[in-house]
Amino acid sequence: MMTSLGKTLASAAVGAGLVAITSMSASAAIVCSGNTCWHTHEAYRYPPEARVIVHDDNWRSGPSEHYVFREHEGRGYWRGDRWENW
Repeated sequence: MMTSLGKTLASAAVGAGLVAITSMSASAAIVCSGNTCWHTHEAYRYPPEARVIVHDDNWRSGPSEHYVFREHEGRGYWRGDRWENW
């Protein structure tokens, strides 16, 4: 038999777990440098010399635009064919 304190603590733990699960997302943003774009899982503040544009995760390019998507883990940005860490 659970006491009312036990029920309250169990409910609080379940609620906190649900909040944590629902606040997680697959990708935070789409970032583009020139015509190269990639997904990022963190909201980084890129240095000005990176010259990147940060889009919402649901961003789509226009019909006349052509972008190449690349993937890379970690903190950095694409500059041409090189991944720049910072």
